[in-house]
Amino acid sequence: MTELVGKVAIVTGGASGIGRGIAERFAAEGARVVIADVRDDLGEPLAAELNSRGAKTVYRHTDVGDQRQVAELVAAAVDTFGGLDVMVNNAGISSPLRKGLFHEDLEEFDRVMRVNLLGVMAGTRDAGRYMADHGGGSIINLGSIGGIQAGGGVSTYRASKAAIIHFTKCAAIELAHYEVRVNCLAPGNIPTPILASSATDEDRERLERFEARIRRQMRDDRPLKREGTAEDVAEAALYLATDRSRYITGTVLPVDGGTVAGKVIVRKPPPAEAAT
Repeated sequence: MTELVGKVAIVTGGASGIGRGIAERFAAEGARVVIADVRDDLGEPLAAELNSRGAKTVYRHTDVGDQRQVAELVAAAVDTFGGLDVMVNNAGISSPLRKGLFHEDLEEFDRVMRVNLLGVMAGTRDAGRYMADHGGGSIINLGSIGGIQAGGGVSTYRASKAAIIHFTKCAAIELAHYEVRVNCLAPGNIPTPILASSATDEDRERLERFEARIRRQMRDDRPLKREGTAEDVAEAALYLATDRSRYITGTVLPVDGGTVAGKVIVRKPPPAEAAT
């Protein structure tokens, strides 16, 4: 549990869900972690809890949709812990659930793109500036299999995640000269609070039913039958954060139980005598 000893990491959206899982895993591996979020009610107790276990973490209120706050976040990490080695641009929100594209008013477009895409771009830029002058580092952007696979619903969210994937590859090419690696994780079928945030007021009472249906469909479409967890994504993030991935940049790694690989095909194994 010492893979990140001596490293400083920022995790945006680190107060809950996948971000929390990554922050906890990094702290357990010895990293000094800045947990950034807008949920002070979750972020501050998390930092206190991790510190009580011997970790070195701080919480900082940050709206990643505000470029100034992202720049201040990077500066605060450097001021507090003396550097920055790993930047995890995880913060994100979903677009509202609608009954279809014809019912979509795109009212939330600017907000979703500002948080999901601008936040990632600003975080990559500002972390990259510091890392370029200090020997390199690892930037990990959180996309989604919704940015790889087309599908109906939450179209603005899907578009923002697809843009993150393409931006990650572009940034990886540009920053490679400075030994700054930029990669993207694309989680799928991971139960997190983000789905609840996509419900409009009129959908609120139907959300539980809807979520159960979606989760069932995800299970049916997933080759691996085990349910994914935030800890699974955190393990992938840990790999990309360490020197084990020192020759990997510009990649998109789905963490989805095989979902984007293709539809499930169930075949009975042949009889033992036929196999021989």
